[in-house]
Amino acid sequence: MLDLTSVIMGPYATQILGDLGADVISIEDIAGDVNRAMGAGHHPQLSGTALNLLRNKRNVSLDLKHPDGRAAFLRIAATSDVVVTNLRPGPLGRLGLTYDDVRAHRPDVVFCQAQGWPSDSERADDPAYDDIVQAATGIADLFERQTGVPALMPTIVADKVCGMTIAYSVLAALRHRDRTGEGQRIEVAMVETMRSFLLVEHGGAAIAVPPAGPPGHQRVLTPFRRPQQTSDGWISVLPYSRKNYDDLFGGSGRADLLDHRLVDNPTRLAHSDSLYRDVADVLATNTTDHWLAFCRKHDIPATAIGRLDEIIDELPIAEHPVAGPYRQIPPPVRFDRTPMTVRRPAPLVGADGDEVLVSVGYTTDEIAALRSAGALRGG
Repeated sequence: MLDLTSVIMGPYATQILGDLGADVISIEDIAGDVNRAMGAGHHPQLSGTALNLLRNKRNVSLDLKHPDGRAAFLRIAATSDVVVTNLRPGPLGRLGLTYDDVRAHRPDVVFCQAQGWPSDSERADDPAYDDIVQAATGIADLFERQTGVPALMPTIVADKVCGMTIAYSVLAALRHRDRTGEGQRIEVAMVETMRSFLLVEHGGAAIAVPPAGPPGHQRVLTPFRRPQQTSDGWISVLPYSRKNYDDLFGGSGRADLLDHRLVDNPTRLAHSDSLYRDVADVLATNTTDHWLAFCRKHDIPATAIGRLDEIIDELPIAEHPVAGPYRQIPPPVRFDRTPMTVRRPAPLVGADGDEVLVSVGYTTDEIAALRSAGALRGG
């Protein structure tokens, strides 16, 4: 698999595929990718983000604007089942690395192209980072509906959702090729992907034609949907069924709250604001430990608040050959027969250039010439 991506979206997709067992060859710009400096680390090329995001990849650093760098890319592509890129259509065309260019060297290639807007739209070549896509696809509007002020989620959600979309799309295309022998071009437009993701529940009543009501899922949009304060800390409790409410309100001495609002699910949704407020008032009367035990006994969904530093402290420690010890984010899916694994630590820029180029037929002298011409970094 050939990975011509940068920042988060593409590298996250190829990290997933690498964890699943793919041999990923990452083509990195001569200047290095910005994810190498996303946060501090013990090596200038290996931020905390990069240590996990770039694992299970071999790295070749090429100047693709140099004709020899482009030629080297296409020779590697000729041996690759899959090419993933998040270059915009314009730059991809100017470099001569489009689907048609790659297909001329590998006719059955699965070529996944991901960018902000659809390639057949007037915004095809507009830059699109996570903040822009969140704002364009309704996330900022959701916050305005909830709090009165547009805002963005404090995580790179669009990049990561689109990265997962790339991964499953590539796997589906490979399955098609297994059956038919045909490669194909895949396009993942971030705005279309996030629109699909967001409207699962927030299309709401507006999906009906004519609309049966406004968009948005009411329970999720209430401003009172948030962790609740106990007498000594914080907790998140979500009574979901009528029985959950009966147990929580009745068991806490607030039988007065067992009223018409609880009669069925549509009625509970319609009264989300007041029910969330009442739950918060009840939880404030006792400790976090009390409520966790109470909720466990009555099968009410609840948890203590996970703190980032505590979550990170639970991660296993691995040893990087250059950066030293680091916290490794374990692959999230458990397979009985084919477990996801971390086989390679994150490479430095261009660390595997010679190895990869030799494998596609370059001689030692040709590699030295590439390096001398400034088309290859590392080694």
